[in-house]
Amino acid sequence: MCCNELQMKKEALSVINQNLYRPRFAELNASAREALMGSLADEFGLAFKGMETFSRWGQTCCTGVFEKDGRELVFVPGDTVTLGWDRFAVGLDEDNLAELNYLFGEYEYKGTPRDFILEDMAPVRQAAISPMLAGRKLEEIGWEPVAFQDPRLLAHPDWLEEFEEHKRSGMRGLNLVGHARFNYIDGQWRVFLYHDVTYPQLKELLRSQGFSLPTADEWSYLCGGGCRTLFPWGDGLKSDLHLLHFEAPEDEDRPYDMKEPNFFGLSIAYDPYMREVVEADAFTTCGGDGGCNICGGMGPLVGFLPCSPHWKPESHEDDMLDIDFDFCRPVIRIGQGQE
Repeated sequence: MCCNELQMKKEALSVINQNLYRPRFAELNASAREALMGSLADEFGLAFKGMETFSRWGQTCCTGVFEKDGRELVFVPGDTVTLGWDRFAVGLDEDNLAELNYLFGEYEYKGTPRDFILEDMAPVRQAAISPMLAGRKLEEIGWEPVAFQDPRLLAHPDWLEEFEEHKRSGMRGLNLVGHARFNYIDGQWRVFLYHDVTYPQLKELLRSQGFSLPTADEWSYLCGGGCRTLFPWGDGLKSDLHLLHFEAPEDEDRPYDMKEPNFFGLSIAYDPYMREVVEADAFTTCGGDGGCNICGGMGPLVGFLPCSPHWKPESHEDDMLDIDFDFCRPVIRIGQGQE
């Protein structure tokens, strides 16, 4: 290859790379954007399902939807954004302030709402986020689907007896902690066996499949898109949000607002009980606190603060994952290779 051809190839690659970042990606016409998505499908061995536009909370992204090994992924363009939180952009409304003032009275807290929230928020910083392909949904860890005839299950007739008694009672789910789980899904019973999983084991499993975990900064971007408010939609909880754990039974059939796809097409940070494992030197999670604030009777606002994109990542003392509370979101970083 001559010098001119090499230079032309470098320039072409540079243009493609720039198109993978949010400012340029948003300016591409429909055919150019779709061609770019097709090239990503070829490069990473994905099934390209088509283009889809996601618009939520003042942010919009028209992007590609893919599938690999049963996982649905979306392309998330890269960007340089400000992450973290140190002040309200607008401020809390009367309902949110009333909730905090009640708590402050109960616990004799003397600080301001900003002081109270700031204690658990990550510091403000600039972050360069690489483009990536991100799993649209959280995935369970450590539960293996098996047949009812699996020898490992048949070796424990007491588990099956407990399941049969549970089924006769009309219930639709049974969790034998640390052993097995039975769920009624799509009109039939399914069974899952429990496996202990450590943080290094999870990372190695994803690596062997061509995936990795997002970092805490990447997770914050996937969740908030660089928003400067406490939550992606603004400061505080809006009164019309349909929230997990705080709604009346008659609202159960209504979709939960925070679980619906966000502006990147991701279902993310919608349940404080669900901690999302992220890439770090030690076992670290974002997006939930295992329900600690809710169980402590702290109310909706404080209960959902761990779902803020700016919540401080939580480092854990050991490497053993809690598969009832810890979940993962596989990602493929584009242009950096696999970890």
